[in-house]
Amino acid sequence: MTNIELGKKGEKVASNFLEKLGYCIILRNFKCSYGEIDIIAMDKKELVFIEVKTRGSKKYGEAREAVDLYKKKHIKKATTYYISKHRLENEFVRFDIIEVYVRRGEFYIKHVKNALW
Repeated sequence: MTNIELGKKGEKVASNFLEKLGYCIILRNFKCSYGEIDIIAMDKKELVFIEVKTRGSKKYGEAREAVDLYKKKHIKKATTYYISKHRLENEFVRFDIIEVYVRRGEFYIKHVKNALW
């Protein structure tokens, strides 16, 4: 499996995980000139912007460590654009990271809430 295929599979696994928890998935792979947001969802009354990081191992550290300052800056700009475009300025907003690890064909998930700031 290529890294792109692994990433897409991780996003699908993360979406299924969130739906089982009762989240309503609004959009996957929102792209604009500022960047990309992997998943946008509602968790009760909170609008949640989620970055998904999928890894085959922890050899190079935790998956969330790949969300560096540069990536955070682009997520923030893309989020601001999405909120403005859809007139959601009065929504409660949260930023999460979902780490997806693959071991022997099994997927393991770690959900980090309020992770970006």
